[in-house]
Amino acid sequence: MRKILFIAVSIIMAVPAWAGDLPVDARIERAMLDDHRSQENMDRNRYRHPVGTLTFFGLEDGMTVMEIWPGAGWYTEILAPVIRNRGQFIVAAYDVDVPDQPTYRYGLQSRLLEKFAARPEIYDQVAVVPFSPPESASLGDAGSIDLVLTFRNTHGWVGDGIAELIFAEFARVLKPGGILGVVQHRAKPGSDPMQTAEMGYVSEQAVIDLARNAGLYLEARSEVNANPADNTDYAGGVWSLPPGLAMCEEIEAEDEIGACREKFRAIGESDRMTLRFRKPME
Repeated sequence: MRKILFIAVSIIMAVPAWAGDLPVDARIERAMLDDHRSQENMDRNRYRHPVGTLTFFGLEDGMTVMEIWPGAGWYTEILAPVIRNRGQFIVAAYDVDVPDQPTYRYGLQSRLLEKFAARPEIYDQVAVVPFSPPESASLGDAGSIDLVLTFRNTHGWVGDGIAELIFAEFARVLKPGGILGVVQHRAKPGSDPMQTAEMGYVSEQAVIDLARNAGLYLEARSEVNANPADNTDYAGGVWSLPPGLAMCEEIEAEDEIGACREKFRAIGESDRMTLRFRKPME
């Protein structure tokens, strides 16, 4: 059985006032605006649409939910309190026992665990599974997860040549009838995924093919995270857009930096596909 690290505390924590007898969508809305989140993260709610996204994916009480590679924990901050005492929440984070990974991964993992420890009333029930494929490629027992969620990760897997392995693992770990929810920066139809992945984008069809080849079928798609102002064509790739504004950081003249930031902030965050896949019932 795959090792799972539980973030535990030895004291009884008070249940947040907003976590009472509210429906899931109302709890998502409360969580995304709660004081455990930074203002910077709350400002991104208008681009990432957590209520519409998570309800589209079918988040319900009683589910076992797994978030893949949560990064700094933007969605984790919402999912942890919403699921707390109402299901099981697992994050599949970088496996720090795997050597020679990009250095940033070790720092992200450390800061994520520090975040959990700092607010146990929010994160005390979160479980952590190490996941750095191909060396560390198991997400747990087969047929154990109701809902797998991945936000803006697929381009990296495509670029690293491990996307097929990862989607197959999603299919293996999902229960029959379980759901895979994918949000991903969207490339233009017909584009070469290996080329666009370098810029942070992947076409919808490329993602659909990955899921289908793993034995999952596309159940529905949503435009909740669409942004038609994103033309996907920037020298710095998707990272040119907010929140990174990577292209602007290379400019030395202060007035030009301001103009650059204004330009990309006017576009907003990336155009994103939002796809719901399901594992067939056995």
